[in-house]
Amino acid sequence: MMAQIINRKAMKAETNTILHSAQVAPAAMTVLILSITTVLDVADTITANAADGNLVSLFVSILTGLLGMVLSAGFCLYCMAIRRGERAEFLTLFDGFSFAGKIICLNIVTTIFIGLWSALFIIPGIVASYRYRFAPYNLYENPDLSVTEAIAMSKQQTRGYKSQLLMLDLSYCVWALMASLPLVIINSASNIQMVQQLLGGTTPDIVASIANLPALTVVLVADIWALLVSIFYLPRFQCTDLGYYEVACQTSGVYPNSARGTSTWNDNDFGSNDSGSW
Repeated sequence: MMAQIINRKAMKAETNTILHSAQVAPAAMTVLILSITTVLDVADTITANAADGNLVSLFVSILTGLLGMVLSAGFCLYCMAIRRGERAEFLTLFDGFSFAGKIICLNIVTTIFIGLWSALFIIPGIVASYRYRFAPYNLYENPDLSVTEAIAMSKQQTRGYKSQLLMLDLSYCVWALMASLPLVIINSASNIQMVQQLLGGTTPDIVASIANLPALTVVLVADIWALLVSIFYLPRFQCTDLGYYEVACQTSGVYPNSARGTSTWNDNDFGSNDSGSW
């Protein structure tokens, strides 16, 4: 089958209905994962300040990054369960630890591939990021898959859907920008201060105060703000993205778990066919 033009509004509306059926509220699960992430970020910052860049600081930084990858997988598994009408408890967030090695390996491999494509030019890097978009979902659906199998499946599944996934991301870009607003303000203040110092000018007091905030304060402000904003959009975005994945599995005929047999969507749910390859 050929790729379909997905009705984004209909998919989002369907997602909202599905989320209301969740046993554990999506907002509560979002608070849990982002609270843990905040604790990890604080631990990383405190260690970096105390250890002053030694091996202990590097170890903690790598460890917190890897834990973040696995917890993100758990959040996705929670959203997958919601879409299937299955019961998903808070402990679902930690289900990724049963195959953490593969999750970490997949993240590293796709990051390297995207980085290599980006080295050629920014456009190939963007295309590559969408080419591998569904690789994690394939692995979460079937942890017995190898990393290369998950990636190969994603290449087939995203054929004809990359531009639609881009439009989906753009539809949530305002939320993403809002979530990162404190970091944008702090980084802008730091850049202004640096330029003023180079030019020998005077930095306004308010700009200097923002630019010189302690690292721990920056982490807490940024993470708490991101948590408050993400409650409103993160579960919806994740579940909608999984809806695109379901459609892509069906139209490509590529399922990570052959035992599933059929998709949760049927042909006519979200529109007409599209022969475009992007």
